[in-house]
Amino acid sequence: MEQWNGLSGEQILEQLGEGVLIIDRHFRIVYFNGRAEQITLHSRGEVLGRTCREILKLANCQESCPAVRARQEGQSVIDYEAQVTTRLGRQIPIHIRFSVIREPGGEFSGGIITIRDMPSRSLEGEDTSDYCFQGILSRNRRILQIFEVLPDVSRTDASVLIQGESGTGKELFATAIHNLSLRQKGPFIKLNCSAFPETLLESELFGYVRGAFTDARKDKPGMFQLAHGGTLFLDEIGDITQALQVKLLRVLQDGEFIPLGGTSPLRVDVRIISATNRRLEDLVQEGRFRSDLYYRLNVVKFQLPPLRERPEDIALLTRHILERLRRRIQNNVRGLAPEAMAILQRYEFPGNVRELENILEHALIMCKEPLIQPHHLPSYLMGLERELEVARDTRIKEVQTRTILQVLRKHNGNKLKAAQELGIHRTTLWRKLKELNPQLQHP
Repeated sequence: MEQWNGLSGEQILEQLGEGVLIIDRHFRIVYFNGRAEQITLHSRGEVLGRTCREILKLANCQESCPAVRARQEGQSVIDYEAQVTTRLGRQIPIHIRFSVIREPGGEFSGGIITIRDMPSRSLEGEDTSDYCFQGILSRNRRILQIFEVLPDVSRTDASVLIQGESGTGKELFATAIHNLSLRQKGPFIKLNCSAFPETLLESELFGYVRGAFTDARKDKPGMFQLAHGGTLFLDEIGDITQALQVKLLRVLQDGEFIPLGGTSPLRVDVRIISATNRRLEDLVQEGRFRSDLYYRLNVVKFQLPPLRERPEDIALLTRHILERLRRRIQNNVRGLAPEAMAILQRYEFPGNVRELENILEHALIMCKEPLIQPHHLPSYLMGLERELEVARDTRIKEVQTRTILQVLRKHNGNKLKAAQELGIHRTTLWRKLKELNPQLQHP
């Protein structure tokens, strides 16, 4: 293959975020890139020389092969959606493009097949894996909308800003963007900006040269250098100081920086994905975050909903997390009792998915039964449940009191008539009056 910018054609195909298969005139696979291995779970060695029909097992392979149709009708490119069957037998939705390769005289000599995995649209009650996209599980409409555009956004070099409360999975989405990008073979460097004081954060980002300060005995590359050719994920970007915001803006604008103590600028090729649990728009309005840096970071923005706004995901995530924790803790618990699941469904989850993981790990450790019961959950959840029960009981008592008062007034205090209208015995009315409020016995 020809060289381009120092890379061979094969190296370029390996860096694509799409699966690529090249077939010969007999539909035998002669090339199979790394992304195709990830999607189909077939290794390159086992597919070369076999037909695309054997490996992809597309639904329309038997009846109406798009490649055959393209050859017969003289088409050059065919786009469509289908389901590919992986080596483990699972069907996953993909977008597929078949491009015809012809000899100079126009004779068919093979084709290039590109496949891109897509988020599925499964129905309620189907296997949880059908809701998984790049390791992220959700049935929530807002999350599914992000799934839809994530592959297209990933294939650009645009800066992405991910906003959401702590524990909503911002790092998972950043990882998915890198894995789907053209930089997937490059480094993916993560840095939590809130974990360092300003001076140390600056050296973490830009590195330093020997002698820059007392303990600088040798050069140290910063995160920008380490991420060269790949992606740098800056978590909690809203916590950096304005002085550091200026230096970060310069790197984004010019693609170069000077390490601490250095004199010569270094050029880097890095894609930035940033995340924060704060609203950067508000920080800009308050003058605490530079607007020019905000617009550099916010080329594409994803706002992740908190778990309390994703009630349809609680059972789905619970099953998935329990299965993972069970393998690690070596526990035979099968799942949650309906009463325990009901408590989780009512909980607000201020710590989001991370808190759900902690709750389930606690329950697994405490549980010695086949199913997790309410008393296996953390005590603060049980306390909350008791508070809810008290509130419900209080509300019921208030409604009963108000109803009895209204009926008694209607019948001028005649308890026999009031009991008949309420559909209870006269002695039952006396007992309820005594339970609800002794003063009601003589309205």
